[in-house]
Amino acid sequence: MDKDLSKTSIEAFLEQDQNKDLLRFLTAGSVDDGKSTLIGRLLFDTKKIYEDQLAALERDNLREGHAENDTDYALLLDGLKAEREQGITIDVAYRYFSTNKRKFIIADTPGHEQYTRNMVTGASTANLAIILVDATAGIITQTKRHTFLASLLGIKHVVLAVNKMDLIGFKQDVFEKICYEYKDFVTRLNIPDVHCIPLSALKGDNVVDRSEKMPWYDGKTLLHFLESVHVSSDQNFIDFRYPVQYVLRPSHNYRGFAARVAAGILRKGDEVMVLPSKKKSTVASITTFDGELDSAFPPLSVAMTLADEIDISRGDMIVHPNNVPKVERHFEAMLVWMNEHAMGPDKNYIIKHTTNTTKVRIDKIRYRIDVNTLNKTDCNAFELNDIGRAVFTTNKPLFFDSYQKNKTTGSFILIDPISFNTVAVGMIIDRVSSENMPTRITGAELGKAKHGKSFIKEPERQKRYNQKAVTIWIMGRHGSGKNQLAYKTERELFDRGATTVLIDGSVVRSGLSRELDYSPSDRAEHLRRVAHLCQLLNDQGLITICTFISPDDDIRNQVAEIIGKERFHLIYVEADQEFCKAQEPDLYQKVEQGQLQYLPGVDLPFEEPENPAITLAQQEANIEPTEVIAYLEEKGIFPLH
Repeated sequence: MDKDLSKTSIEAFLEQDQNKDLLRFLTAGSVDDGKSTLIGRLLFDTKKIYEDQLAALERDNLREGHAENDTDYALLLDGLKAEREQGITIDVAYRYFSTNKRKFIIADTPGHEQYTRNMVTGASTANLAIILVDATAGIITQTKRHTFLASLLGIKHVVLAVNKMDLIGFKQDVFEKICYEYKDFVTRLNIPDVHCIPLSALKGDNVVDRSEKMPWYDGKTLLHFLESVHVSSDQNFIDFRYPVQYVLRPSHNYRGFAARVAAGILRKGDEVMVLPSKKKSTVASITTFDGELDSAFPPLSVAMTLADEIDISRGDMIVHPNNVPKVERHFEAMLVWMNEHAMGPDKNYIIKHTTNTTKVRIDKIRYRIDVNTLNKTDCNAFELNDIGRAVFTTNKPLFFDSYQKNKTTGSFILIDPISFNTVAVGMIIDRVSSENMPTRITGAELGKAKHGKSFIKEPERQKRYNQKAVTIWIMGRHGSGKNQLAYKTERELFDRGATTVLIDGSVVRSGLSRELDYSPSDRAEHLRRVAHLCQLLNDQGLITICTFISPDDDIRNQVAEIIGKERFHLIYVEADQEFCKAQEPDLYQKVEQGQLQYLPGVDLPFEEPENPAITLAQQEANIEPTEVIAYLEEKGIFPLH
């Protein structure tokens, strides 16, 4: 009987211990504020250090301790040789411990400014941040820096631990002054829950047990606060998000989809929708290693099966039909640059968002934030530890929420496509409509790109081909006849012996620019690619003939910069709207009825060029290249003279 009771008691205890909730928190602060010492003291006073660890601590304290006559508890966390030699934290140290009320995972993060990326790594999964302040120094730049980072990463609970109170005689007025200054700063940030605790990590005052040396403080000790702070409501249980990670097919009669629930609650029988296909079905089962469940919620990892056969693969997202995330290619986000090499403004990166991976470009940097002052400044590229706001465009749509709403579906990492190193982490703010996307051509120094020099000189190519290498850029509205002019010009030049290449916008969009749409920002990227292609062909001595609407005057000027203004010759086929509608009535009708969008001259501006090389007024459906050929002869382009 006693054995049965004992067994029951042990099983009940283990079950209770297993079901305790988990709090992830980090410590941050300036160098030598006592972060590692505080955690070491917390572990020591809660009796969470094993005998062999305690013996090693006593031994290491004699050889490497920095606390004079006291035990240096920081040695429990600073494991790197360089950390022990310098008495500082360099890498993130994680420690696990538990009490009767809660389990904890601690991230001890470095205080040096150059290790900002390490602090961001530790904070990315934390529910709470302990910001340490040296009571003898007060609020300093690093205090504000780490508080801003905590706010940026969506941490809603912050403890200002005013450490080293023993060095100021446990004075109440000093503590209150520090708290007032800190709370005045925090009002500018998005941190709803802030608590201030006076303590001495080295002596143990107010860490686990209440200090008798500060009778004026009637708040909670640090451990009591950590055990009682309410963080379960921080999870998003409303917006169901299930980014599919793996398709399970162990047998012919089972096809499940494995993932971690990113947000919301999933129940058997729920109607769900798959993105991007928008196919709908109902949940047939929810399974874990331990068996079937009736429901699942974050952060459980489960496998679900559906009542219908739907094509689903990794990267798809399962949601509730009446509550879907944003499905977009354009968005704004805060970015923390974590790579030693600066950002390449004209470089494409790989973005990993939930289980989705695709290419991404950075269209524009809105600003960089000085995290010491919170001032915003202009910049052209991010460098190591820089934080700022930027606009992104991905090759395919992502399914995302704002980071404030959902950390999992609102965060991403950028990967260098060559080294495959993680170069940055990002927190999505919101989508950007195509109309508000920056339309300037992206690319460093435009036409001044560095490239190797050929052994063949330009005059040699001119002599070989009997022509000057130029780009004939033919523009005009849809239906103006510009394409007809381009193809007739190519035919005439070919018959006369010229060496030409014709680049048609619709052909380029079917291959080189197939992932781009017709929005102003993607139109600019489309023309940037074509301009660089023309530059390469001209460098080889060829005449390129291009036919594009190119409605924006600023973009045309940038295209000319890339190709080279001396090589760029603009031909404008002028035709009024009525003429163009008569040539392509179906296209214009679809735009006017809202079935299509982004047609220059209808729902987008069309800017006529100010000084084209030739303007051809289109009066008839048929157009001849006579004036273009005469212009090339007059300028000595072809034949060469």
